[in-house]
Amino acid sequence: MASDNKTTFDAAAFLTNAGLGRTIVELKPKESFFCQGGTANSVYYLQKGRARVTVVSKNGKEATITLLSAGDFVGEESLAAIAGLRMATATAITACTALKIRRQEMIRVMHDEPAFVDLFLKFLLARSMRTQADLVDQLFNSSEKRLARILLVMAEFGEPGEPETFIPLITQQTLADMIGTTRSRVSFFMNRFRELGFISYNGRIQVHKSLLNVVLLDQLPDHNAQKPSLFPIP
Repeated sequence: MASDNKTTFDAAAFLTNAGLGRTIVELKPKESFFCQGGTANSVYYLQKGRARVTVVSKNGKEATITLLSAGDFVGEESLAAIAGLRMATATAITACTALKIRRQEMIRVMHDEPAFVDLFLKFLLARSMRTQADLVDQLFNSSEKRLARILLVMAEFGEPGEPETFIPLITQQTLADMIGTTRSRVSFFMNRFRELGFISYNGRIQVHKSLLNVVLLDQLPDHNAQKPSLFPIP
């Protein structure tokens, strides 16, 4: 009886190393993986760093629709039956290392390797649940609570291992765009969070676990009658 010589597929190795149809790319902060309107011909797997996905309206208004961290895929729209154009822009927030997988190679491995399909579908399901949570947050929560949630997501509270309590450098305007409010309101909320001990600021923003109470338990005191002085977050 002939032995089965088929090698077991190693999804981790596939997503770590360059190979046929796969290239390791390095991006500096503010460099783009791809741009809205470009040809959708590849998927990226983020190995290191943080990034964001943005869209720009016809009148030039930019909105951040999601944040990316190590272990995320981006650009999966290229897997559509007919290759089209990018619907958004993916940009590095910090220095990033990513695996660029050509569309044809991504389709091949999904067809040939069930283990990879399982991994990719789990990611898509998790992203779908996160998108639904973002929508509920936008529809029903105050802008202050939405800001608290975004800061916790960026600090990766609730993820396996030790949370990264220092969030990547990000402007108040970007935070405002993400939660649907103004930069001045974000500055006001950030000062409140700092005064209440939920965050610290010393060159970088550090998120404390107590901020979870804002999201989970709605534990915020009544708004101060007087707006606190601004502090210089970029």
